[in-house]
Amino acid sequence: MEPDREQPAVLLVDDDVELCQMMAEFLGHHGLRVSAVHDGRSGLAAALKTQWTLVILDVMLPIIDGFEVLRQMRRRTTGPVILLTARADARDRGAGLEDGADDYLVKPFAAAELLARIRAVLRRADHTSALSPSRRIVESGDLRLDVGAREVRCGQAVIALSESESAILEALMRAGGRTVSRDELAALLYQREATPYERSVDVHVSHLRKKLEPCRHPTIRSARGVGYVLPVSA
Repeated sequence: MEPDREQPAVLLVDDDVELCQMMAEFLGHHGLRVSAVHDGRSGLAAALKTQWTLVILDVMLPIIDGFEVLRQMRRRTTGPVILLTARADARDRGAGLEDGADDYLVKPFAAAELLARIRAVLRRADHTSALSPSRRIVESGDLRLDVGAREVRCGQAVIALSESESAILEALMRAGGRTVSRDELAALLYQREATPYERSVDVHVSHLRKKLEPCRHPTIRSARGVGYVLPVSA
Protein backbone atom coordinates (compact mmCIF):
# COMPACT_ATOMS: atom_id res chain seq x y z
CA MET A 1 0.00 0.00 0.00
CA GLU A 2 2.50 2.61 -1.15
CA PRO A 3 1.10 6.10 -1.83
CA ASP A 4 1.58 7.91 -5.13
CA ARG A 5 4.40 10.42 -4.63
CA GLU A 6 2.83 12.89 -7.06
CA GLN A 7 -0.37 13.29 -5.01
CA PRO A 8 -1.08 13.96 -1.34
CA ALA A 9 -1.52 10.48 0.12
CA VAL A 10 -4.40 9.95 2.53
CA LEU A 11 -4.88 6.88 4.70
CA LEU A 12 -8.54 6.32 5.60
CA VAL A 13 -9.23 4.00 8.54
CA ASP A 14 -12.96 3.27 8.78
CA ASP A 15 -14.94 0.04 9.00
CA ASP A 16 -17.72 1.38 6.72
CA VAL A 17 -16.52 -0.03 3.40
CA GLU A 18 -19.17 1.75 1.32
CA LEU A 19 -18.38 5.11 2.94
CA CYS A 20 -14.67 4.57 2.26
CA GLN A 21 -15.37 3.88 -1.41
CA MET A 22 -17.46 7.05 -1.75
CA MET A 23 -14.89 9.17 0.08
CA ALA A 24 -12.03 7.78 -1.99
CA GLU A 25 -13.90 8.58 -5.20
CA PHE A 26 -14.85 12.09 -4.07
CA LEU A 27 -11.42 12.99 -2.72
CA GLY A 28 -9.78 11.47 -5.79
CA HIS A 29 -11.59 14.01 -7.95
CA HIS A 30 -9.94 16.72 -5.84
CA GLY A 31 -6.34 15.57 -6.25
CA LEU A 32 -6.01 13.24 -3.24
CA ARG A 33 -5.03 9.59 -3.40
CA VAL A 34 -6.89 7.58 -0.76
CA SER A 35 -6.01 4.13 0.54
CA ALA A 36 -8.44 2.54 2.99
CA VAL A 37 -8.27 -0.13 5.68
CA HIS A 38 -11.17 -1.22 7.84
CA ASP A 39 -10.03 -2.09 11.36
CA GLY A 40 -7.80 -0.52 13.99
CA ARG A 41 -5.03 -3.09 13.88
CA SER A 42 -4.61 -2.77 10.12
CA GLY A 43 -4.91 1.00 10.38
CA LEU A 44 -2.14 1.27 12.94
CA ALA A 45 0.14 -1.01 10.92
CA ALA A 46 -0.47 0.99 7.73
CA ALA A 47 -0.03 4.34 9.49
CA LEU A 48 3.36 3.33 10.90
CA LYS A 49 4.63 1.55 7.79
CA THR A 50 4.25 4.43 5.32
CA GLN A 51 4.68 8.19 5.52
CA TRP A 52 1.19 9.50 4.76
CA THR A 53 0.34 13.10 4.03
CA LEU A 54 -2.75 12.75 6.24
CA VAL A 55 -4.58 10.06 8.20
CA ILE A 56 -8.39 10.15 8.54
CA LEU A 57 -9.27 7.94 11.49
CA ASP A 58 -12.67 6.76 12.65
CA VAL A 59 -13.14 6.42 16.42
CA MET A 60 -15.41 3.37 16.42
CA LEU A 61 -13.21 0.64 14.92
CA PRO A 62 -13.08 -3.13 15.37
CA ILE A 63 -10.11 -4.83 17.12
CA ILE A 64 -8.48 -1.54 18.27
CA ASP A 65 -10.55 1.62 18.64
CA GLY A 66 -9.52 4.88 17.00
CA PHE A 67 -8.44 6.57 20.23
CA GLU A 68 -5.93 3.81 20.96
CA VAL A 69 -4.71 3.81 17.34
CA LEU A 70 -4.12 7.56 17.66
CA ARG A 71 -2.27 7.20 20.97
CA GLN A 72 0.01 4.54 19.49
CA MET A 73 0.62 6.64 16.38
CA ARG A 74 1.56 9.70 18.43
CA ARG A 75 4.32 7.75 20.15
CA ARG A 76 6.09 7.43 16.81
CA THR A 77 4.64 9.94 14.33
CA THR A 78 3.61 13.60 14.27
CA GLY A 79 1.81 13.62 10.91
CA PRO A 80 -1.65 15.23 10.71
CA VAL A 81 -4.69 13.25 11.79
CA ILE A 82 -8.40 14.06 11.42
CA LEU A 83 -10.76 12.06 13.62
CA LEU A 84 -14.20 10.96 12.45
CA THR A 85 -16.68 10.37 15.26
CA ALA A 86 -20.37 9.65 15.60
CA ARG A 87 -20.14 10.76 19.21
CA ALA A 88 -21.61 14.23 19.68
CA ASP A 89 -20.38 14.51 23.28
CA ALA A 90 -17.80 17.29 23.55
CA ARG A 91 -15.82 15.21 26.06
CA ASP A 92 -15.26 12.49 23.48
CA ARG A 93 -14.16 14.99 20.85
CA GLY A 94 -11.89 16.64 23.40
CA ALA A 95 -10.37 13.28 24.25
CA GLY A 96 -9.26 12.84 20.64
CA LEU A 97 -7.63 16.26 20.63
CA GLU A 98 -5.95 15.46 23.94
CA ASP A 99 -4.48 12.36 22.29
CA GLY A 100 -3.01 14.43 19.47
CA ALA A 101 -5.60 14.74 16.69
CA ASP A 102 -5.34 17.89 14.58
CA ASP A 103 -9.07 18.20 13.92
CA TYR A 104 -12.28 16.20 14.20
CA LEU A 105 -15.48 15.85 12.21
CA VAL A 106 -18.78 14.52 13.54
CA LYS A 107 -20.69 11.94 11.49
CA PRO A 108 -22.77 12.33 9.42
CA PHE A 109 -20.89 15.05 7.56
CA ALA A 110 -20.99 16.65 4.13
CA ALA A 111 -18.22 15.62 1.74
CA ALA A 112 -17.46 19.29 1.08
CA GLU A 113 -16.90 19.89 4.79
CA LEU A 114 -14.46 17.00 5.01
CA LEU A 115 -12.58 18.36 2.00
CA ALA A 116 -12.41 21.81 3.63
CA ARG A 117 -11.02 20.31 6.85
CA ILE A 118 -8.45 18.30 4.89
CA ARG A 119 -7.33 21.37 2.97
CA ALA A 120 -7.00 23.35 6.20
CA VAL A 121 -4.80 20.69 7.78
CA LEU A 122 -2.69 20.26 4.65
CA ARG A 123 -2.33 24.01 4.31
CA ARG A 124 -0.70 24.06 7.73
CA ALA A 125 1.53 21.18 6.69
CA ASP A 126 2.57 23.02 3.50
CA HIS A 127 1.41 20.15 1.29
CA THR A 128 -0.91 22.22 -0.90
CA SER A 129 1.97 24.14 -2.51
CA ALA A 130 3.66 22.68 -5.57
CA LEU A 131 6.92 24.23 -4.39
CA SER A 132 8.91 23.06 -1.37
CA PRO A 133 8.41 25.58 1.44
CA SER A 134 11.44 27.49 2.60
CA ARG A 135 12.70 26.56 6.03
CA ARG A 136 11.29 28.87 8.69
CA ILE A 137 13.02 29.47 12.02
CA VAL A 138 11.29 31.58 14.66
CA GLU A 139 13.09 32.58 17.86
CA SER A 140 11.87 34.05 21.14
CA GLY A 141 14.09 34.06 24.20
CA ASP A 142 15.51 30.57 24.59
CA LEU A 143 12.88 29.07 22.27
CA ARG A 144 13.91 28.26 18.70
CA LEU A 145 11.09 26.87 16.55
CA ASP A 146 11.87 25.03 13.32
CA VAL A 147 8.48 25.27 11.61
CA GLY A 148 9.32 22.89 8.78
CA ALA A 149 10.62 20.18 11.09
CA ARG A 150 7.90 20.88 13.69
CA GLU A 151 10.53 20.98 16.45
CA VAL A 152 11.21 23.53 19.16
CA ARG A 153 14.57 23.75 20.88
CA CYS A 154 15.19 25.19 24.31
CA GLY A 155 18.65 24.68 25.77
CA GLN A 156 19.62 21.11 25.02
CA ALA A 157 16.03 19.87 24.71
CA VAL A 158 14.46 19.14 21.32
CA ILE A 159 10.67 18.82 21.49
CA ALA A 160 8.57 17.34 18.66
CA LEU A 161 5.28 19.11 17.94
CA SER A 162 2.14 18.23 16.04
CA GLU A 163 1.08 20.35 13.06
CA SER A 164 -1.45 22.24 15.18
CA GLU A 165 0.93 22.79 18.10
CA SER A 166 3.61 24.11 15.76
CA ALA A 167 1.15 26.50 14.11
CA ILE A 168 -0.07 27.81 17.46
CA LEU A 169 3.42 28.25 18.86
CA GLU A 170 4.56 30.06 15.73
CA ALA A 171 1.62 32.47 16.00
CA LEU A 172 2.30 33.15 19.68
CA MET A 173 6.04 33.63 19.15
CA ARG A 174 5.53 35.98 16.22
CA ALA A 175 3.01 38.01 18.26
CA GLY A 176 5.88 39.28 20.44
CA GLY A 177 3.96 39.32 23.71
CA ARG A 178 0.60 40.34 22.23
CA THR A 179 -2.47 38.33 23.17
CA VAL A 180 -3.60 36.15 20.27
CA SER A 181 -7.36 35.57 20.35
CA ARG A 182 -8.98 32.14 20.17
CA ASP A 183 -10.70 33.31 16.98
CA GLU A 184 -7.32 34.13 15.42
CA LEU A 185 -5.98 30.70 16.33
CA ALA A 186 -9.14 28.94 15.12
CA ALA A 187 -8.92 30.86 11.84
CA LEU A 188 -5.29 29.82 11.51
CA LEU A 189 -6.01 26.16 12.22
CA TYR A 190 -9.45 25.67 10.68
CA GLN A 191 -10.26 28.82 8.63
CA ARG A 192 -13.27 29.53 10.85
CA GLU A 193 -14.21 31.25 14.11
CA ALA A 194 -14.01 29.40 17.40
CA THR A 195 -17.45 28.43 18.69
CA PRO A 196 -18.28 29.26 22.33
CA TYR A 197 -18.18 25.65 23.54
CA GLU A 198 -15.42 24.34 21.30
CA ARG A 199 -12.38 23.03 23.11
CA SER A 200 -10.07 22.25 20.19
CA VAL A 201 -7.86 25.35 20.43
CA ASP A 202 -7.75 25.09 24.24
CA VAL A 203 -6.77 21.42 24.11
CA HIS A 204 -3.94 22.07 21.64
CA VAL A 205 -2.64 24.91 23.85
CA SER A 206 -2.81 22.67 26.92
CA HIS A 207 -0.80 20.00 25.08
CA LEU A 208 1.71 22.63 24.02
CA ARG A 209 2.10 23.97 27.57
CA LYS A 210 2.94 20.49 28.86
CA LYS A 211 5.53 19.95 26.14
CA LEU A 212 7.19 23.29 26.94
CA GLU A 213 7.44 22.63 30.69
CA PRO A 214 11.18 21.73 30.51
CA CYS A 215 11.93 25.14 28.96
CA ARG A 216 12.95 28.17 30.99
CA HIS A 217 10.87 30.46 28.80
CA PRO A 218 7.75 31.87 30.54
CA THR A 219 4.74 29.62 30.02
CA ILE A 220 1.82 30.35 27.73
CA ARG A 221 -0.74 32.37 29.68
CA SER A 222 -4.50 32.51 29.27
CA ALA A 223 -6.17 35.88 28.76
CA ARG A 224 -9.61 35.10 30.16
CA GLY A 225 -12.31 35.41 27.54
CA VAL A 226 -9.83 36.54 24.89
CA GLY A 227 -7.10 34.04 24.02
CA TYR A 228 -3.47 33.28 24.80
CA VAL A 229 -0.18 35.09 25.16
CA LEU A 230 3.43 33.91 25.20
CA PRO A 231 5.33 36.45 27.32
CA VAL A 232 8.55 37.79 25.86
CA SER A 233 11.50 36.33 27.73
CA ALA A 234 13.56 38.91 29.64
